[in-house]
Amino acid sequence: MKLLSLLLVMFAANSCNQTTGETSTDTAMSKDPVEVPASAEGMEKAYFASGCFWCVEEIFESVKGVEEAISGYSGGETQNPTYQDHADHAEANEIIYNPEVVSFETLVDVYFASQDIEQVNGQGPDRGKSYRSIIFYQNDQQKQIIEDKVAALESEGYDVAAEVKPFTKFWVAEDYHQDYARLNPNNGYIQNVSIPRWKRFAAKMPGVLKEDVSH
Repeated sequence: MKLLSLLLVMFAANSCNQTTGETSTDTAMSKDPVEVPASAEGMEKAYFASGCFWCVEEIFESVKGVEEAISGYSGGETQNPTYQDHADHAEANEIIYNPEVVSFETLVDVYFASQDIEQVNGQGPDRGKSYRSIIFYQNDQQKQIIEDKVAALESEGYDVAAEVKPFTKFWVAEDYHQDYARLNPNNGYIQNVSIPRWKRFAAKMPGVLKEDVSH
């Protein structure tokens, strides 16, 4: 009984959540991407899914030119997804960035540098369709940038697992998920998964990091 309890605690400390979505089926998305207009301040938005959104949020918020990363759900057609039931959606992040400081192409580089490029339906200990990797495009230019990067990685021998999909809709996750790593630095998952993942990324792309960011 004690062994079972220990295993349950270890699982909780090393998993972003227990909703894998593996029993859900994907619904075909629209073939036409939705382009999000720049804000009055000139900020643009990009959308990525790459495992646990807590990890991805922390990674992108450490990049120069990124104003904010928001955790949520995207990639499916189910309306009003929740943390308990996001069905065909993946955990995703909305990246609000200044294109004068950081380009979409660099954000794509950050995306691939911060993940296991070949892991299907998950990242690290987080496994299931709700953790699948998806890189979204809003226009033909973004699609070409993504396809060129994928082609370059494949030429290096990688079997790229990330899906490339048109962006259609982003659903913001519940408030308690926002800035989760920053607000819960001693959480077991953050200590054992998020921080090591961030450090691996930081070692690959130190030049894109904000000056005041560290672990």
